[in-house]
Amino acid sequence: MARRLTRTSMKIGLDALAAADPDLARIRETIGDPPLRTRSGGFSALLQIIVDQQLSVASAHAIWKRIEGALGEVTPEAYLALDAEGARALGMSRGKHGYACGLAEAIAGGRLDLARVHRMEDEDAIAALVELKGIGRWTAEIYLLSAMARPDVWPVDDLAIQAAAGHAKGLETRPDRKELLVMGEAWRPWRAVAARLLWHHFRHTVSSRPIPYTAAEQ
Repeated sequence: MARRLTRTSMKIGLDALAAADPDLARIRETIGDPPLRTRSGGFSALLQIIVDQQLSVASAHAIWKRIEGALGEVTPEAYLALDAEGARALGMSRGKHGYACGLAEAIAGGRLDLARVHRMEDEDAIAALVELKGIGRWTAEIYLLSAMARPDVWPVDDLAIQAAAGHAKGLETRPDRKELLVMGEAWRPWRAVAARLLWHHFRHTVSSRPIPYTAAEQ
């Protein structure tokens, strides 16, 4: 299997998922294939995911645009030149500014080698990322899924995934991470493709319905 998703390999994955799961097949038939959204790897990508944590898409986007406008090229060195007051003016909380500075210092000082992380297997890469304060498993998994385009990453802590999977399966309550881990076993080795399809389903169907779910959509 491809180590990195492409449009061709994602279609192969979608075909396999549709053949294995009638609920995913129905979603695909109804709303079509999800886009292959990826982002460039590196400090900027990880920082943007930290910004996204626990915020709405609109709020995170607004903060990120201010960061780009202030820094120009978003590098570790440029971010470290920001003081706490400057970061707060851009919309960064004290906690997130601390996490961002820790990430920038780790990359600038050579403690975190993202090129090396990109060569690791999924779980090893996640383990290397979560060593840094402010990077939990969700943040690491979103980086692997979006910046590294890994095909089998399964972000079970993502609220949009939980909401979309519960809706797709006709569940009365949103599945928790343990239930999603079990559910995802049937979707190996294309769980990241399933995640993209479920995000697609969330955007087009679930988020417009009056159900008590909130989401950290990617």
